[in-house]
Amino acid sequence: MSRDLRGARSPAFRHEDRLGLCPLADTMADGKVRSSDVYLQHKDGHRVHVFVRVAPIHDERGAIVGGIEVFTDNTPAAEALERFAELERLAFLDPLTGLANRQFAEITLNARLEELQRYGWRFGVIFIDIDNFKDINDRHGHDAGDEVLKMVAKTLQNSVRAFDVVSRWGGEEYVAVVAHVEGDELAATANRCRALVEQSSLPAARSIRVTISLGATLARQDDTMVSLIKRADASHVPKQGRRQECRYNGH
Repeated sequence: MSRDLRGARSPAFRHEDRLGLCPLADTMADGKVRSSDVYLQHKDGHRVHVFVRVAPIHDERGAIVGGIEVFTDNTPAAEALERFAELERLAFLDPLTGLANRQFAEITLNARLEELQRYGWRFGVIFIDIDNFKDINDRHGHDAGDEVLKMVAKTLQNSVRAFDVVSRWGGEEYVAVVAHVEGDELAATANRCRALVEQSSLPAARSIRVTISLGATLARQDDTMVSLIKRADASHVPKQGRRQECRYNGH
């Protein structure tokens, strides 16, 4: 690897740690032995992740006259960390739709509730259900049902802001956690989701008409995740009732 690094034979070879600091310069300034992850510049221009150990060199009077560095290729460790981060990311994703899964939704809800109780930051929850999804599966097959789930997921994700979280709660149900809203804004967001899904279609199966029903509620200081989801679900349009509408529970 050393042949691929710029300045590898030069005493002026420059490298930086995660904070943009040079460990050799720090050691020559304070005389301390240290180790750090640093980023060397590759001959192709990009930075390479390595581990470095640094020790000062003293003259006969004890003055620091230089330093010695030992580099270890840290690429395998960096790749392992990247793989771990990817596995962690996948653990919180629904594999079919690419949305956050229920586990991540629950983590988000608990975090938002803590923020509400500590700082008073308002947020709301929208509970979403695809209408007559069993009929779609029965009439058009499970492959078509999967395409509907993915189409609805993408539409919902594009209907909210970047910092709002849409998750697949289970089956044909989704939950959206909408931050920093009041009642009117939450209802408007829910109705925008409903309208955009209704206007969407599957290119390969335009005969399938997809609609959703929603229930929305603002979180309260005394809420738990269970009470919040239950209230949003309770404000849902009844299964036997009229579909394609949103009910907002402001209490």
